[in-house]
Amino acid sequence: MSDPRALYKNLPSIDKVLQREEILPLIDEFGVTPVKEKARAMLAELRAHLAASSATAMAEVGAESFLTDYCRQLAESVRTSAASSLVPVLNLTGTVIHTNLGRARLPDEALEALRLIAGEATNLEYDLRRGKRGDRDSHLESILCEITGAEAITIVNNNAAAVLLALNTLAAGKEVLISRGELVEIGGSFRIPDVMRSAHATLCEVGTTNRTHLRDYVNAITERTGLLLKVHTSNYEVQGFTAAVAEPELAKLGKENGLPSMADLGSGTLVELAQYGLPAEPTVQSMLASGLDIVTFSGDKLLGGPQAGIIAGRKHLIERIKNNPLKRALRVDKLTLAALEAVLKLYRDPERLKERLPLLKDLTRPIEEISKFAESLLPTVRKLMRKHADVEITATYSQIGSGALPLDVIPSVALQLIPQAGKGESDRELLRLAKRLRELSRPVIGRIHDGKLLLDLRCLQDEELLPDLLAELSVDS
Repeated sequence: MSDPRALYKNLPSIDKVLQREEILPLIDEFGVTPVKEKARAMLAELRAHLAASSATAMAEVGAESFLTDYCRQLAESVRTSAASSLVPVLNLTGTVIHTNLGRARLPDEALEALRLIAGEATNLEYDLRRGKRGDRDSHLESILCEITGAEAITIVNNNAAAVLLALNTLAAGKEVLISRGELVEIGGSFRIPDVMRSAHATLCEVGTTNRTHLRDYVNAITERTGLLLKVHTSNYEVQGFTAAVAEPELAKLGKENGLPSMADLGSGTLVELAQYGLPAEPTVQSMLASGLDIVTFSGDKLLGGPQAGIIAGRKHLIERIKNNPLKRALRVDKLTLAALEAVLKLYRDPERLKERLPLLKDLTRPIEEISKFAESLLPTVRKLMRKHADVEITATYSQIGSGALPLDVIPSVALQLIPQAGKGESDRELLRLAKRLRELSRPVIGRIHDGKLLLDLRCLQDEELLPDLLAELSVDS
């Protein structure tokens, strides 16, 4: 066996690689530095491989075929490194507002607002009329107050931040009264007791898990009490022998004792969902109309906009919250404001809202339409998947997601994929099939249920998109 290091002299130089005809377009696209660095790294790996291999195993080093293959791998490596890790995916999970998949899709109006604002200087915190520094909340205050009935609002980067900021402002160093049945934990380990501690407020539980009465709040009020809090249990529901204090009662109790009252709505819809045939959820408007002083809610869940947390309520309390030093750390940027404003403007035209807001369009899509869509797709998908899985249409249920209405589901239709596998291999092939769909040029995300991979079609609008993606499996086979 000859010394593998003797082959080092046959390795191409960096300059020779950069002058190759197939590499020049790569340099034009990505620049000389990324290509040079990747070529250098690959050559270093090759030298290490030569040092650990036999000379005969690397006999073609330096040959034209070797250089061609090397340049192909270099191009693939550069493109892979340059590709974004954040990519569009096809949400066929059946969860419309999927936290892990980016929640609500934005409407065209919001996308256009982002395009207009992103590349330009803006009057984000500049009052054009006075020629002085302005308030970034002012861009949305008027429309949010118009829609919700609030006296004032402020906006932060998500609803968890909204709750934290409000608690820290109104109850730092004081007790917050809350029903034991409302000490929720939502995704990502966001727990109300933990948020209380972070806000330097003291949790004071009242009532029991399933039943809390107004007298429980009354008996717990002391000179240390700073806030009366209700939290909407959006991601679970207590049923059976239950009792809860209504918002008007809590608001009245707060006023009688000189204490602010607050509700964390979480998802926070701005329309009555029942009018669309969907399960009812309390609206922001109804919470404020009940007399509560502060309501916090998300911009990216049932509202259908970008990630944001909105604090709405009494003007004097909102001013205190805005003056909290934490507000600067939690504020939103111009892109969030631009997208959220565009979404909120759609609410001024309620007659066309469900057609223009993607969230409502998906949630209210008729089951008959989804069924016809599935029947139209079935022959093509069957043909494309014939080497991978058997495909059938099946009835299923979608859910709203992101903690909203956890027990309520919406009838839907899915394409059911059953992998072709030998005895004892079905589970492994099912996971393998799901993985292959995630590796497509636009990842396809379904859900595994009862030994099958379901592709829920509720959120799929383009009839050609899924077949075009599945066709990539035939190329790979």
